[in-house]
Amino acid sequence: MKKSKFSVLALLMAIMLMLAACNGGSKETSNEKEGGSGDSANSKVLNVNNSSEPGSLHPANAQGTHESWILEHTFEGLTKKTEEGKIVPGSAESWEISEDGLTWTFKLKDGLKWSNGDPLTANDFEYAWKYALKPETAADYAYQLYYLKGGEAYNSKKGKEEDVGVKATDEHTLVVTLEQPTPYFLDLTSFYTFYPINKKVQEENPKWALDAKTHVSNGPFKLTEWKHKESLKIEKNENYYDKDKIKLDAVNFALIEDENTAWQMYQSGELDIAYPLPVDVQGQLVNSGDKEFKNGAELAVYYYNFNTEVKPFNNEKVRKALSMAIERKKITENVAQGGQKPAYGVIPPGIPDATGDFQENTGNLFEENVAEAKKLLKEGLAEEGMKELPNFSILYNTLDTHKKIAEAVQGMWRDNLGVEVTLENAEFQVKLDREKAGDFEISRAGWVGDYVDPMTFMLWETDGAYNDANWSNKEYDGLLKEAKSTMDPKERMAALHKAEEVLIQEMPILPIYFYTKPYMVKSNVTGVFAPINAYPNFIYADKK
Repeated sequence: MKKSKFSVLALLMAIMLMLAACNGGSKETSNEKEGGSGDSANSKVLNVNNSSEPGSLHPANAQGTHESWILEHTFEGLTKKTEEGKIVPGSAESWEISEDGLTWTFKLKDGLKWSNGDPLTANDFEYAWKYALKPETAADYAYQLYYLKGGEAYNSKKGKEEDVGVKATDEHTLVVTLEQPTPYFLDLTSFYTFYPINKKVQEENPKWALDAKTHVSNGPFKLTEWKHKESLKIEKNENYYDKDKIKLDAVNFALIEDENTAWQMYQSGELDIAYPLPVDVQGQLVNSGDKEFKNGAELAVYYYNFNTEVKPFNNEKVRKALSMAIERKKITENVAQGGQKPAYGVIPPGIPDATGDFQENTGNLFEENVAEAKKLLKEGLAEEGMKELPNFSILYNTLDTHKKIAEAVQGMWRDNLGVEVTLENAEFQVKLDREKAGDFEISRAGWVGDYVDPMTFMLWETDGAYNDANWSNKEYDGLLKEAKSTMDPKERMAALHKAEEVLIQEMPILPIYFYTKPYMVKSNVTGVFAPINAYPNFIYADKK
């Protein structure tokens, strides 16, 4: 999913912090500590910062982590994951797989309900999956449902809805037919594109997911307040089947773009979790021994897109030159400072290969080399009829971390290649929209794996929904097709290794580092954990 680190109202919050400091800072009343949203003194309310205004809290329309963090606490799929990453029953109580691996039969739990009290049935899953595939929905993540028989054909207007391989045979039974055996399909059923939606609510009000008053979900919490570009609130869903194990009464999400402001709020007790952290703070905390500091693994890569449809970034040599001329270790150690690992490929550590770890088996797919970069840049520009790079910019979403990394890259290109580049920031959703429109030259990006398999990082298929580099390569496309069609683990992984090599050989993207997940949790908060491919999870958290 799109890795975002976000935006909004930093100035207003800074003023509020100053006023709080003048009135005693951390000596607020109980109600103020609970977020100032009318929560009672005895209620257990967690306060976190989502950083950016969600575009939509609809499972089919969500695009990135600024939406998925909330969806993961308000919805639930057929399965869910434990702290250890184990896949366990969610809304489904059990499932069976046919011998050929093509048919999955899920049995839903009895008595499931939506947050508005409507019964939740297998029909809601069938409807939701077909809705996401419906061409008119234009869901960015529709491709995740291409594993269903007829899914891609329906989404591309070459097939019919009734031929899609998902069918509710009764209220408690969902039968799924796949195009080919998919080793990680069960993992996908916990992903938000596979969440159910309430058919009646959707058909009565297509904009239900844009307002707390009309929002309906099936997870442990429900959306009860949405002050756009300011805050959101979710409260315990009394209709959730596992409600007795949910200890929190509510969670307040601030929408504060500035990491430093959010960090000050954590220090003053206004936030219970601080994530993401300012880069300078990360550097101070990594080896501090602070018991509130956590630093988990993250299945994610930080990179830059080259718009390969804009000259001279259509030239492979120019792209390689720019990639080879930056010093990743300096960026991770002196700028990011969170224990990140320099990336010389796109697939991060933590994904199993046929044997061993995929990234460890891959090793580094290229090397930094300033002398070679200068040579390639000169050759590439000459091939495009240019003597020097024209003015261009790096587009990044507003966040101090991204600014500092862009400044570091800017300086390295200036010092190593004599190249000047300007920096341009925009709110996260604006950046996403500009990438989709091709309105950029180089853009900052990040990707969190949607499931634990190399395929989740193979984004650059021709016309792929997240192929923002607008790159196309027949060999790469063919290797992905091969990996999707074979049942042999060794053959499959060999095809994916080769696909990554082809990608890096042409360098339509510039890998920078593999993420870690540094965050802070107050000592009176327990039960929070950080999945390898998601933001901190607090479904079963408690606050004393």
